[in-house]
Amino acid sequence: MNETLLIDHLGQKGDGVARTAAGPVFVPYALPDETVRVVRDGDRGQLVEIIAPAASRIAAICPLFTHCGGCAAQHMDEGLYKAWKRQQVVTTLERAGVTAPVADLVDAHGAGRRRVTFHARREGLGMMVGFMAARSHDLVAVEACPVLALGLARAPAVAQLLANRLGGSNKPLDLQITASDTGLDVDIRGHGPAGDKLRLSLTEAAERLDLARLSMHGEIIVERRSPLQTMGKAMVAPAPGGFLQATALGEETIAELVVSSLPKAKRVADLFAGCGPFSFRLAGKAQVHAVESEKAAILALTRAAGATQGLKRITSEIRDLFRRPLLEHELNAFDAVVLDPPRAGAEAQARRLAASKVASVVYVSCDVGSFARDAAILIAGGYALEGVTPIDQFRYSAHIELVGLFRRAGKR
Repeated sequence: MNETLLIDHLGQKGDGVARTAAGPVFVPYALPDETVRVVRDGDRGQLVEIIAPAASRIAAICPLFTHCGGCAAQHMDEGLYKAWKRQQVVTTLERAGVTAPVADLVDAHGAGRRRVTFHARREGLGMMVGFMAARSHDLVAVEACPVLALGLARAPAVAQLLANRLGGSNKPLDLQITASDTGLDVDIRGHGPAGDKLRLSLTEAAERLDLARLSMHGEIIVERRSPLQTMGKAMVAPAPGGFLQATALGEETIAELVVSSLPKAKRVADLFAGCGPFSFRLAGKAQVHAVESEKAAILALTRAAGATQGLKRITSEIRDLFRRPLLEHELNAFDAVVLDPPRAGAEAQARRLAASKVASVVYVSCDVGSFARDAAILIAGGYALEGVTPIDQFRYSAHIELVGLFRRAGKR
């Protein structure tokens, strides 16, 4: 049965939220102040008609919007979009009891996303390749994506050809494709070990497609050129399938905030360091100890450090910071600590930092909820959260990055 609703505000995921006597109703792709007709199922409403559109509604840039699940906000004008993303940070911090100034949203989309993952699975006689549909496990075929960097223009065709080569296994695949300074870097997951015949086929495909590197489950099949990424003065070849910030400008923006927050630091611990996007930039002025659980990432960092001139000393350590966080006596050797944990946050390390004497902590986060939890721990341990900067490198999605600066009273 259809129901008419007035949308009050936007939810965390970008859904329009209507207030009703029975509680809030979440309506995907509806905007504040719009009157909409929906088919209601509990607290969800499927949009049937926009009776009165909001002034903030604009035309989407992609014909697959609302079908493809990659974007949630192409229908919002710039003012509403920026306010919604910043408000996510404000609201989450308030709910956690954390008070801090929150800056305006920083646009770090730049040239577009430099890494993308395509999903592939057999449908009928062929392999279907694309992105997940909105709120569904179905696949949407994608010939081009407007949020990708120019270096990934060939990515859909590359993914399709490689999926075709692997279709005989009948297994669902994930194909991560990254644009590097020297060409496309592809890592395939889901297939399992490759035999000699498949390796030969994939090597031929890499030649035909002019790939820099092709790997499966992190194991290199063929490396025709080292897939280099510029990180400050260093040229780094990340591990196959290794983590990178979504956009080149996003990495530069976050790194600039990190480095500018620590102008006087002489010795810095870079925790969850990955392959070194912050370590190399910090090492322009400070000695850096990089700690990361992934051996392949640390190897990439140390190789690049050894080949780069003009940096202070960078040391490294392979260590699981969830199970073995740096302890107080280890932390106290540093002027500052940089944290860039995965989505789960860094609760164990935050508790050790709270008991340490480290003067400054810069926390880079991809999840506002885990950041707020860890921020509360640091504040309870005597740190002040001087400010939070939200950063948008996943344009049109609900995802947001942030950088928070913590200092102990009287220390700079």
